[in-house]
Amino acid sequence: MTRRKLVAGNWKMNGVQADLPQVRAIAECAARTPEIDVALCVPFTLIAPAVAVAGGLSIGAQDVHAEASGAHTGCVSAAMLKEAGADCVIVGHSERRADQHETSHDAWAKAAAAHGAGLNVILCVGETEAERDAGRAERVVQAQIEKSVPDNAAPEWFTLSYEPRWAIGTGRTPQADDIAAIHAIARAQLRRMVGDAADGIRILYGGSVTGDNAAAIIGIDNVDGALVGGASLTAEKFMPIIEAAAALSQ
Repeated sequence: MTRRKLVAGNWKMNGVQADLPQVRAIAECAARTPEIDVALCVPFTLIAPAVAVAGGLSIGAQDVHAEASGAHTGCVSAAMLKEAGADCVIVGHSERRADQHETSHDAWAKAAAAHGAGLNVILCVGETEAERDAGRAERVVQAQIEKSVPDNAAPEWFTLSYEPRWAIGTGRTPQADDIAAIHAIARAQLRRMVGDAADGIRILYGGSVTGDNAAAIIGIDNVDGALVGGASLTAEKFMPIIEAAAALSQ
């Protein structure tokens, strides 16, 4: 099955209104590559301003609370994100699993809440360096998918992203064979969970993706795009990744 490629940027805890020209420039690049989808996940405070300058570019959030409302100081609900103009959200990112001690069940609950509010979901899984060195990478990723992915996951709203934690922001990336092996295992696990719908679900790769390695990574079997961190902060660095994905889609 041919799956439309997606390149999503994750600005993490970066970005103020002075950076909106970068959002606008990225949107202009995305408009020139209609054969793929492009999204930009910005801090909560920048969602509405980014939507205002983004044209047709998808603007998303980087986290969401599983509850619709309540005594959750400092948290943001799916309905709040939707009202701000977001149309997608990242859940289960490795930095939140590590730094905020989020579990796969937390990611599952957040994905379900986001979908219930009409948001698209990018759900992240990935092993630590210690888990890979111990030969457990495949089992860890498989278990995370089993516990994190909602039973009703469907291509229309759900995307999976494989992010080996040890490759995020380090400049290191796995070998192509390693990426292909994990993506194949992820696809097989999705099939066990949601049947034929799994063949339409996009699986992204994330972890030190740059303009220099994007084409090689996105060209790997079962890699349907990229979740990009630092290289998405400026149009200059993000555009080559978008263009690489577009070239592979022609």
